[in-house]
Amino acid sequence: MKLTLQQQQRVDALLQQMTLEEKIGQMNQLSPSLVGGFDMSFEEMIEMAMDGRITQEELSEMFSKAERDYREDDIRKGLIGSVMLQDPDKYNELQRIAVEESRMGIPLIIGLDVIHGFRSVYPIALAEAGAFDPDLFQRTARMAAKESRTQGISWHFAPMIDVGRDSRWGRVSEGPGEDPYLASRFAEAKIHGLQDGAYEDAADGTERRENYVAACMKHYVAYGAAESGRDYNTTSMSISQLHNVYLPPFKAATEAGAATAMASFNDLNGVPCTVNTYTLRRTLKERYGLQGFVVSDANAIRECIDHGIAADRYDAARQAANAGMDMDMGTSIYVEELKNAVERGDVSMEVIDEAARRILSVKMWLDLFDHPYITDEAKHRYDKLPKGHVDLTLEAAQKSIVLLKNDDHVLPLKKEQKISLVGSLAANPTEIIGAWAMSWKSEDCVSILDGLKNTGAAVEYFPCGGPAEEINEEEIAQAAAYGDVIVAVVGEYSAMSGEASSRADTTLPGKQRELLAKLLATGKPVVTLLMNGRALALGWEAEHLPTIVEGWQLGIQMGNAVASVLFGDYNPTGKLAASFPYVTGQLPLYYNHPSTGRPGGKFKFTSKYIDAPFEPVFPFGYGLSYTTFAYCDLTVKETEDALVACVKVKNTGEVCGTETVQLYMQDVTASLVRPVKELKGFAKVTLAAGEEKEVVIELKKADMGFYNNDGVYVREDGKFRIFVGGSSADTLMQELDLAF
Repeated sequence: MKLTLQQQQRVDALLQQMTLEEKIGQMNQLSPSLVGGFDMSFEEMIEMAMDGRITQEELSEMFSKAERDYREDDIRKGLIGSVMLQDPDKYNELQRIAVEESRMGIPLIIGLDVIHGFRSVYPIALAEAGAFDPDLFQRTARMAAKESRTQGISWHFAPMIDVGRDSRWGRVSEGPGEDPYLASRFAEAKIHGLQDGAYEDAADGTERRENYVAACMKHYVAYGAAESGRDYNTTSMSISQLHNVYLPPFKAATEAGAATAMASFNDLNGVPCTVNTYTLRRTLKERYGLQGFVVSDANAIRECIDHGIAADRYDAARQAANAGMDMDMGTSIYVEELKNAVERGDVSMEVIDEAARRILSVKMWLDLFDHPYITDEAKHRYDKLPKGHVDLTLEAAQKSIVLLKNDDHVLPLKKEQKISLVGSLAANPTEIIGAWAMSWKSEDCVSILDGLKNTGAAVEYFPCGGPAEEINEEEIAQAAAYGDVIVAVVGEYSAMSGEASSRADTTLPGKQRELLAKLLATGKPVVTLLMNGRALALGWEAEHLPTIVEGWQLGIQMGNAVASVLFGDYNPTGKLAASFPYVTGQLPLYYNHPSTGRPGGKFKFTSKYIDAPFEPVFPFGYGLSYTTFAYCDLTVKETEDALVACVKVKNTGEVCGTETVQLYMQDVTASLVRPVKELKGFAKVTLAAGEEKEVVIELKKADMGFYNNDGVYVREDGKFRIFVGGSSADTLMQELDLAF
C-alpha cells in the first residue's frame, strides 16, 4: 500500500483540521445494533445458525424482521470511522451521511470477514494451501475482492495466516496449515490478489477501484499455538520460536504491502496481543514497516479486563492505544475513554495522530474520498455469477483435493458403474461451504450428489448415517444391493470447525467409523470421501479403508470437483498442508519438529508413545496421483548467493500427472536446536506417462538462517542437508558444508 505525494498531503491537511474527538472517532468501528423483532438474544441466534438448528436463510429472515440502529447521529458527528454491514443500499445511505453531513466529510470504511470467497466461495484455506499454487491463491483472492467491492465492502478481514500445528483448534480450517514457509507464500499471494488489482480489466488503462480491497492479515500473532488447541486460550513460547514459526507469514504479508492487520485474542507470554507493544508497535510497525493500521478483534480491548491485565475500560483503552492498536472493533471504548486519557496525559496526541493518519491513509488509498458510493451498475454486476468465477472456484476445488489411499485401484471410477452414494453430508448443498463464509447463495452450491449426477453416471443416494445421525441398517443393505461400488461421504459439519469450534477428539464424529465398518462388511468396494475442516485422526481409517480421498470443504463447486476426480477427468494433484495424526493424543503434530537427543525409535527410552506411533499417519506434503513418480539423481550446487538443487522426476505410471516437487533443508549443527526438516521451496512439474524431466529449485543463502532468542536473524557456517521429494517423509538427500 503506497500513497502518492498528493494523497499524503490531503491526509495531512485533514489531520490539521480535525478535532480530538473526530480523530478518536476514526478509531471506532461498530456494527449496527439489533434492537427488536425477535424473541431471543442475538448471541443465541448466531449459535443456532452455527450449530445447524436454523439455516442461513432462516437467520437472514430473522434479521430482516429486526430493527437496526445504524448510529446515524454518531456518523454525522464524526464519531465512527468504520462499520460492518452487507447491504449496498444502506452502505450508500450511511456513506452519504458521513461524506455530506459530517463536518469533515470523511468516508466510512466497510469491513467484513471474507476468508475464502465472497459469493464465489472457494476452498477453505487449509485445503487451498495444499494446492501449493501461489498463482491460484492470488487469483481466488482477486475474485473475492472484485465481488465484495461492488457491494461496498472495501476491507477484507483476510487473509487468515496463522500457522496451525494442532488440529484440535477449530480455526485451523481458516489458515494455510502447519508450515511457516508455505504459509508465507500463501500470505504474500493473497495480499497481492486482494490489493493489486486496480488496473486489471481496464482496457483503456484507467483505474477501476472496484477491483481491489484493503487486506487485513490476521490473527496477529501466535493464535495458532493456543494451548490445548482451545480457542481464545493462552500462548507461551520463546522469542526464537515466535520469529521462526509464527511471525514469518505476517512479515511476508507486510512486505507484500498488506494495508492492515488484526490483533489476535490470545495473550502471548502473559501479554494479550491486543495490548502487546512488542508485537504491535516494535515488531509489526517499526521493524516490518506496516503502513496502514491495526484493528482489534471483536470486543478484544474490553476483554483485557477479563485477561486481568487491565483494571477497567479506561485502563484497557490506554494500554491498547499506547501499544499501537489503532482501531477498536465493537466496544466504543476509544470514543468513551481516550479523550480523557489524552487530557490526563496517559495517552499522547502523537499516538492519536498516528492512528488517525494510518486509518485516513488506507481510506485515501482505497479511493473512498473521491468515489465513496456504489454505482447501480456495480451493485448488480454479480447478480449472476460470471462463468469465469464459477470456473475458478472449480479449479481451486480440484487442485485442493488430496488422494490419500488407492490400494486396490478402485479409483478412478468408470461411468458405467452403478454407484451407491452414502452419507448425509453427500446430499447437503450447504455443508460444502465450510466455516466463515458469509455471502454465498444456496442456488450456487453443487452438492456431492448433484456433482456425480451431473456426469451422467448411474447414482443412487442412501443417507445411511452422518456426523450426528444414527446408522440405518436397512439403507446400508439397499446401498450394497444397488451399487457396483459404494462412495461413502463422511466427516464434519461446517460448524464443527472454525471459530469457537475446537474439538478434544479429532476422530470422525458420531458413529461414522461404525458406518464405514458396516459398509466394508458388505464386500462391495468402498471409496471413502472425507469432508472436513481439520486434519482428522485417521489411524483406524488408514488401517482398514483401501481408498481414501481428502475432499475438505471446497466451496460452491465441490460436487463437480469431486466428481471430476472420482471419475478421473481430473488427476488429483493436492498435497497435505497439515500432518494427519493416528490418534488425537499425538497433537500438536507437525513435520518440522526440533531435533531431540533421543529421537523416536524402536528402543524404549526414546521420544515416542507406548500406545501410538510417533509419526503421522499422513505427513505434511503427502498426496497421491492416479500415476506414480520416481525421483533420482539429486545434485546440489553452490553458487555465490544460493544453492541450486536439480533432481530428475519420472512419471512411471500410465497417465499424465502433475507432481509438486518439494525442497527441504536441515541445519545440522547450530547454536539453537533446529528442525529436522524445513520446507524451503517447491515446484510443479507435469509429465506424460513415461516422461522424465529435470526439476530445478533454488534456495537463496539469505533464507538459510534463523532467528535466535534475541530475535536476531543469523546464518551460521556448518553442515546442511538438502532433501528433495514428493512429501516431507519421502525424499532424496544430499549433505554439504557451507561457509557464509
